[in-house]
Amino acid sequence: MGIPVAPQPAFLMTMGDGTIKQVNPSTGTRVWTVSGRSERPLPREDKNSGPVSDTDWTHACAFCSARYLETPPEKSRIIRDRWQLLENTPAEQLFETLAEFRVVPNLFEIVSYAYWHENYGFELTQAEAARKLHYLSTDQGRRHVMAVQSAKMRLAGKSSEEIASMDHDRIIEQADSFFGGGHDVVIARRHWADGARSTAELASAGCLSVEEHEQYTRLTIHTMNNLYQTNPHVRYVAVFQNWLQAAGASFDHLHKQLVAIDEHGDNVDRVISRVRANENFFNDSGVNYAIDQNLLIAENDGAVAFAGFGHRYPTIEIFSKSSHVYPWEHTDLEVREMSNLIHAIHAASGREVPCNEEWHHVPPQVGEPMPWRINIKWRVSTVAGFEGDTKIYINTLSPYHIKEQVTARLLELRAQGIIAPLRIGDECSTTKDCLKYASQ
Repeated sequence: MGIPVAPQPAFLMTMGDGTIKQVNPSTGTRVWTVSGRSERPLPREDKNSGPVSDTDWTHACAFCSARYLETPPEKSRIIRDRWQLLENTPAEQLFETLAEFRVVPNLFEIVSYAYWHENYGFELTQAEAARKLHYLSTDQGRRHVMAVQSAKMRLAGKSSEEIASMDHDRIIEQADSFFGGGHDVVIARRHWADGARSTAELASAGCLSVEEHEQYTRLTIHTMNNLYQTNPHVRYVAVFQNWLQAAGASFDHLHKQLVAIDEHGDNVDRVISRVRANENFFNDSGVNYAIDQNLLIAENDGAVAFAGFGHRYPTIEIFSKSSHVYPWEHTDLEVREMSNLIHAIHAASGREVPCNEEWHHVPPQVGEPMPWRINIKWRVSTVAGFEGDTKIYINTLSPYHIKEQVTARLLELRAQGIIAPLRIGDECSTTKDCLKYASQ
């Protein structure tokens, strides 16, 4: 007798009436796509938009290129001239170059510098302390820090009179988070798409060129690695992008956020347990299963995307095929191939669709291998009472609808030369175990 083959887990099951029941292999989340609700259209462009004025191009929000002094002191930027990375630009030089992408501390951190200081005794590193001293050594630098910290206090509820009565040195002392905090923002230059004629034509990730998106991805990886390197108490860096207010964005201006935290979170811990039980988990319950269900959307030699299953929102999952598990250890080519696929999915999604981009990676202290992977979630449904009571989530688009919509749009974008060359839909390889994360 041969060795019995374990039955394939039923992560997707279609009922007689067309309802599709889903289970997420990583989290166990249960999702239904109910027949009759799965044809609801995605959001379309805002018809109540107005014209883009001359000042809107550079002044629309605090992330725009004429308003550098409204954000905390810059950590790094990428300029178009040979795509140079410039670190720690002084206040006097902020407007000497145009940043295609820049990294600044978040004004209101999710996990504050005070959290690390009070709970772990964390202090500015020698390099961070030197940077602070240097930045404050000039009148312009000191005025910048004073203005931003004062604005932060006003937004937190202090009156102008209270702030005016405070000692300036005391205000400056409260700005350590600007130099050693663990919540950074990576900001793209454009607020509006090139050639925009209305305020509805915002510049989403899919509006970037292929080359620009690669630089955006590289700067995010660089920033992630820095957050791990500068604080020994960090156990995980959460990386995400909220696009449009419906997806949690404070500004309708393209940016990513990186938040250092002192634990993994329940989701990461659950995934760790899955990998401990089966090192090939992400192949078996991810890409291999997607191949069997005909859910592959696109791929290149370094990455693969498929319609996700068991997610609260319609989701496209993108996996690196690399044997390197940390994003900062990927080769230049491997980063480019991941970036190209992420960019293509954003372009196919369209700027009108609110979405979250979530990065997932193995925490540095964890021995189990995991691939670098990214989920792009379309925030086109609202969790309501049914979900809160049953913990069964209604997802308005099935994985099969997602695949159909996205592959059709990718074929159009490829023909127009807007995205990098990819294998799309039926062109994708059906070879199993394409993720090499466990082969080290």
